[in-house]
Amino acid sequence: MPARPHGPRIAIIGGGIGGLAAAAFLRRAGLNATVHEQAPALSEVGAGLVVAPNAVRLLRRLGVMKAFLRRAVALEWGWEFRRWADGGVLSVEALTDVCEQLYGERTYVIHRSDLLDAVRSAVPGAWIRLGERCTSVEAGPDDVSLSFADGSRTEADVVIGADGVHSVVRSGLAARPSPGYSGVCAFRTLVPAHAAPEFALRPAQTIWLGPGRHFVHYPIAGGSAVNVVAFAPAGDYTEESWSATAPTEEFRAEFADWDPRVTDLIVAGGVPGRWALLDRSPLRHWSRGRVTLLGDAAHPMFPFFAQGAAQSIEDAAVLARCLAASPDDPEQALKRYESARIPRTTRLQEISHARRDANHLPDGPEQETRDTALAASDPLVTAGWIYGHDAEAALTT
Repeated sequence: MPARPHGPRIAIIGGGIGGLAAAAFLRRAGLNATVHEQAPALSEVGAGLVVAPNAVRLLRRLGVMKAFLRRAVALEWGWEFRRWADGGVLSVEALTDVCEQLYGERTYVIHRSDLLDAVRSAVPGAWIRLGERCTSVEAGPDDVSLSFADGSRTEADVVIGADGVHSVVRSGLAARPSPGYSGVCAFRTLVPAHAAPEFALRPAQTIWLGPGRHFVHYPIAGGSAVNVVAFAPAGDYTEESWSATAPTEEFRAEFADWDPRVTDLIVAGGVPGRWALLDRSPLRHWSRGRVTLLGDAAHPMFPFFAQGAAQSIEDAAVLARCLAASPDDPEQALKRYESARIPRTTRLQEISHARRDANHLPDGPEQETRDTALAASDPLVTAGWIYGHDAEAALTT
């Protein structure tokens, strides 16, 4: 890595949403960085995600909202819970105007690749190096040495591991127990708008709850497709891979007894992806010396609160602020970043695990109590600590 004229030499390992967000916020803070991405092109596998106000306000500060809104869909209803057998509405939250009044921003749904493109628009192309797979990270007394699969090496003053759940950077920081079996796997597919039933095209995040399973859908890609993601018993399936697939019939069989509108969506989609949700305990520390982590590398969480991407964006904003405040003392900056972020991300990891059990209750008294509570609650208000959070403002208080 060539010497930088100002500030520390910062290397970001991973060019996903979190890695590019880190680069974008560092640039906004007046620092420079190099993003090392192992793939030959920047892309996001997977499908849709929810972008709540806590992330939207940070994207707005980056100046990428114009690019973001080209393909994002603003939710008019959110958290529309339905009963598995007949689609009866258990709870629904009107978001139009209300979300913006409470938190200053709306809630959107978007394809992962469209969010990646929006964030990338704030990163200079010269900062991004493709086809560079990091294989090891070695910290020295004054800098950090990075090795890559092609035999090349480089040095940096600060290394940020944004390389996902199977992070190479994290593996070099500390020993960590192997992930545990959660008993849950996820299916995902995309349904073209022309093949989707009308009810699935509404700007709503619809969540069907049933025994041992739940099923989610919402429109993405400017309304041209419907994102479908569902959770079911894993059996002996343990493959944690975004590229693994399953037969459509296997997906459909998991929901065979559900409302026909659910199975119709499954059949209308393409070949589904399938991955196991593995259980990982929160880390007590994710920085050592001049090396740190963000996003899934630091705090992988079950997707039941739809905060994975949002938390990586929050990480990026806070990390950039910390490094800009102490450019000559990166170790202290990383300690400040870690202490600012771990309590919040740990809480989200824990409640995401708890949501799994609540979503999958079998029919009976507990399920009826849950449904009564859903009907009486206002999720937009009760989750205010998530959506109302301003990661940058919280750092200064």
